[in-house]
Amino acid sequence: AETWRFTLIGDTPYSNFERREFPAMLDALAAESPELDVHVGDFKASNARCTDELFAERHALFDASPVPFVYLPGDNEWMDCKRLVAGHYDENERLAALRRLFFATPLSLGQKKLELERQSAEIPEHLRWRLGPVLMLTLNVPGPNNNYGMTQTPSAEFTARNPHVITWLRSGFAQARAEGRSGIVIFMQANPGLKHFAAGLAHAGYRELLETLREETLHFPGQVLLAHGDTHWQRTDQPLRTSDGRHITNFTRTESFGYPFMGWTRILIDDQDPALFRFESRTWPPR
Repeated sequence: AETWRFTLIGDTPYSNFERREFPAMLDALAAESPELDVHVGDFKASNARCTDELFAERHALFDASPVPFVYLPGDNEWMDCKRLVAGHYDENERLAALRRLFFATPLSLGQKKLELERQSAEIPEHLRWRLGPVLMLTLNVPGPNNNYGMTQTPSAEFTARNPHVITWLRSGFAQARAEGRSGIVIFMQANPGLKHFAAGLAHAGYRELLETLREETLHFPGQVLLAHGDTHWQRTDQPLRTSDGRHITNFTRTESFGYPFMGWTRILIDDQDPALFRFESRTWPPR
């Protein structure tokens, strides 16, 4: 059997302790010889100020990774920036700043670069690449509720971005089917409330996304992995159901560690294993 490895992290570094430990954790990740690391967003606490200086510092931190490093935006570094304690920024301006800094070229961060496909210059954080028999893609889907807003009318930002999310998800599945891929991995920041969705109580900001994900998974012959952060509960399970409640067996969800717990999930792709993916969790600092 041939195997490939990548690591999942997210919701870190928040505290001064995590910031001090983060470079050592990246070195420990690299020692396990993964092909890449993926950070699923929230690189700061929601009450930390969203300054250009902090953005530049986190960019340098991620770019120092010994292996290719893929990052996607979390709500703490753009949506939550409108909070007074975070600097009272315009959320759209902060997202634009992240796009200019972290997604200036179709390359990963890290000392070794990985070539990536981008959906467009306007949505450069929607990325796609391959690892062994698997196609991987990122979606800008933040918690909470995908920036839908607090009323029954969705926010203008959600209305503008969500169609691109759905298009990129569908095109990823279409590409994976056309290439005969054994699996597809979807990275995003938000926990989309899969158990609520299975109970018929989908959050408005995630409903179309999850309906699309379910439809595409049911028509995909391989394994589907959704990797996200957001709720700081490291876990791996299979919570996606059909509309009549049946368990969808080719779908798996894994969530990253998150503050106040540091760590990572090492994910192995094994082309001879029917499940395709294997998961190993590591806590940091080592105990």
